[in-house]
Amino acid sequence: MTSGTGVGVVEPQRARFDAPLRLRSGQTLPGFELAYETYGTLNAARSNAILVCHALSGHQHVAGVHADAPNNLGWWDNIVGPGRPLDTDRFFVVGVNNLGGCHGSTGPASLNPATDAPWGRDFPIVTVEDWIEAQARLADRLGVSQWAATIGGSLGGMQAMQWTIEHPGRVRHALVIAAAPKLSAENIAFNEVARQAILSDPDYAAGKRPERGLRLARMLGHITYLSDDQMADKFGRRLRHGEYKYGFGVEFEVESYLRHQGDKFAGWFDADTYLRMTKALDYYDPAAACGGDLAAALAKAEAKFLVVSFTTDWRFSPERSREIVNALVKNHQNVAYAEIESQHGHDSFLMENAHYHRVVANYLANVKT
Repeated sequence: MTSGTGVGVVEPQRARFDAPLRLRSGQTLPGFELAYETYGTLNAARSNAILVCHALSGHQHVAGVHADAPNNLGWWDNIVGPGRPLDTDRFFVVGVNNLGGCHGSTGPASLNPATDAPWGRDFPIVTVEDWIEAQARLADRLGVSQWAATIGGSLGGMQAMQWTIEHPGRVRHALVIAAAPKLSAENIAFNEVARQAILSDPDYAAGKRPERGLRLARMLGHITYLSDDQMADKFGRRLRHGEYKYGFGVEFEVESYLRHQGDKFAGWFDADTYLRMTKALDYYDPAAACGGDLAAALAKAEAKFLVVSFTTDWRFSPERSREIVNALVKNHQNVAYAEIESQHGHDSFLMENAHYHRVVANYLANVKT
């Protein structure tokens, strides 16, 4: 289904910023680094740059492979490359690991210059707004005064939208995919259970890697990322051994899948990063500064919008995307909306889906560079 040949081998990059960054929490980060990757070529006018914002456990490796890891394909490779929706023959695409991340950007695993030891749980809480300010410094470093577009799914979609509020003159288009204007109480509850799985792990209290807590957090997360239909089709009630064992080991295929995902995640993700990413999700509410009026919050945006939702996404349902659309319509702002049929639940934004990819490709085809 994916067109084009992809971006091939890509080079990881890192930018150091020595000026302190004042955070929304009131704390100040004394300088920081951002890990990033780029795909395509920045044009002479520096007008064809697209920022890809990642979701909760994402990172800067959006597309292609690294020379030393040829099997590590970027997490959104199916949409980035020559002839693909984010067409690198036209656009200069930038992926960046958020501040507080664990893939090269300054975060809990980084050294605290005040102690020469890893920050760990002393790393400050960061917010979506803090990420935007850090990304703006990277844009300045790259010579990008205005993004042709910001784009992301889930938490990435929230960042793409927040760019239009924080820096309205620096974004021409925002593609907000499988997102919401703020978390519901149910979603905050899911995040809190995941955090408690980590915080209550005795290894975390002992200063060790809380693998059990990370496993449970990821297992819970995966349940919310998939749809009931997809889980039924993929696993049903199939047994691994064809019969009940009357115990607490792995019996159902869905149990095996969740444990595999949990084990894999616990092996590479940082617990303190996970705690902070979920808190950033919880805190995000651009309408709060306007008395809960989302339209008022978005009124300053100068960008045009594409908002995309998926029918089986129950974590960020289509109704939540329509809240964003309705606020923009109320302001007479330029917005297009697509609700895509998909069985993949919240994870649909990561999947190859011909209709979804056509919507994105057709929208971006009309973005001037």
